[in-house]
Amino acid sequence: MKKLFAIALIFCGLLSSCKSAQDAARLYDKTMDSSQFVNITDVIPDAILEIRYHTTYNFVGARIDGYEEPVALMTREAADSLRAVSDDLRQHGYCLKIYDSYRPQRGVDHFLRWAQDPTDTITKAYFYPNLTKKQVFDGEYVAEKSGHSRGSTVDLTLVDMKAGKELDMGGTFDWFGPESHPDFGGGNPETLEFQPVEGGLTSEQFYNRMVLRTAMLRHGFKPLDNEWWHFTIKNEPFPDTYFNFPVKTLGK
Repeated sequence: MKKLFAIALIFCGLLSSCKSAQDAARLYDKTMDSSQFVNITDVIPDAILEIRYHTTYNFVGARIDGYEEPVALMTREAADSLRAVSDDLRQHGYCLKIYDSYRPQRGVDHFLRWAQDPTDTITKAYFYPNLTKKQVFDGEYVAEKSGHSRGSTVDLTLVDMKAGKELDMGGTFDWFGPESHPDFGGGNPETLEFQPVEGGLTSEQFYNRMVLRTAMLRHGFKPLDNEWWHFTIKNEPFPDTYFNFPVKTLGK
């Protein structure tokens, strides 16, 4: 009888352990796990940050949900590759200026609420003067899911360290329209050939875009067809996970 009682206790213990493990699994939300991310400035100390979504100077016109501090975060793998880009370009007198990197899903949801409100057009003249909000969405400038939320995408430009100013890219970050396409105005990003057209980029502007693009591709990033500033690491460590932890300094 005592033996049966002992077996019953062991069985109950196993059930309890299993239940605890199941409860723990239910409580764990991997989208809130920032353990595989780093502060970009810890990896690239001279990177300049202008985190637009922590300010009101962006296409929504308000600080975006989830941006608690003006810092830039990325997965370790992507940050290491970006450091290689930085080291490469520094030899030519350039440093990186980052507008956005990891973006929590709650920030993307904020974008969607903005896109669905046709009465809110306060920033139209500055970011999408020739498009409706529907066209902004249809053109995939805003989407329900963003590669930024997977943690290995970055929006950036270059700064001439000697002159102390950004390179002229022929357009600003988050300008929604064909002018932001890397090949706008007679340029071919694949061959680097440039045939200027009226109203398009100048040869200097196209060249500047290609300096950034070529360095990013050389170190394992892939570009986006409609935004010259947007790049994603090819071998993403979390291709199917859309993280939602807030943007704030890690390790505090």
